[in-house]
Amino acid sequence: MPLKPFIDYLLLEKNYSALTVNAYQKDLEVFSEFIKAEYDTNSIKDVNYSQIRSWIVSMVEKGLSNRSINRKISALNTYYKFLLKTGDINRNPLSKHKALKMSRKIQVPFSELEITTVLDDLNFDDDFESIRNKLIIELFYSTGIRRIELVELSLASVDIDNKMLKVLGKRNKERIVPLIDSVVKTISKYLISRNKLSSIKDTNSLFLTKKGVKIYETLVYRIINEYFSEASSKVKKSPHILRHSFATHLLNQGADLNAVKELLGHSSLAATQIYTHNSIAELKKVHVKAHPRSKK
Repeated sequence: MPLKPFIDYLLLEKNYSALTVNAYQKDLEVFSEFIKAEYDTNSIKDVNYSQIRSWIVSMVEKGLSNRSINRKISALNTYYKFLLKTGDINRNPLSKHKALKMSRKIQVPFSELEITTVLDDLNFDDDFESIRNKLIIELFYSTGIRRIELVELSLASVDIDNKMLKVLGKRNKERIVPLIDSVVKTISKYLISRNKLSSIKDTNSLFLTKKGVKIYETLVYRIINEYFSEASSKVKKSPHILRHSFATHLLNQGADLNAVKELLGHSSLAATQIYTHNSIAELKKVHVKAHPRSKK
């Protein structure tokens, strides 16, 4: 199964991230192994929908979530669209496939009090890791960036003079996010501490471990979980919840939905609208409290 032309297409023409491309490649390889074992064929392009359907059934039986299955089928669908484009097939076997239904989980954001408790009431020491950790929390909450976007920030991403942050998002789409004064101060303090590290291997990366290498995603998750465990009883305490809090709190304060969409780096408003349920709840409170007829 020659995948290199497809991989090059995703990277060079579609501008997919290396992580996404790697996931697509693994999904296609898993499907290839399935049809080899079940139908004794090595050719993905020659399979029909019933064979794909049997793969879906096997994944359901293994306990994979509908979300995971839909992602894998999306990778396969993208591959078939590529084969159509190159003329290798004349019909996409997934053209009439409908994604499995997913129950939408409402992500509960941190309250403003919980975030204030972490940033203002918890003690952050003046050592490198404490300063770095505080900056990570402040950046998540003040910019709404994704975890991988934070990990990939470089020194060149930060423009202290103009109070701006350059973020490289999904599909290598770049966006500029403004920085508030308190975050700029923490960045300056962090850079001074960073420069005092005895050894720096990943010189271009903004966030480093104390050994001077680029920070990694699981460490970022642990940092958020550790600090917010002291201030919140919520079950889920993750970087994504901070991103969710950023969007929800802006909307609660009357921010324009389109502006929040741009700050988050969403390609469509539909992706941003999932954050509006909390702001609607806030509006209901204000409405009930303020409307003269609500007291009757």
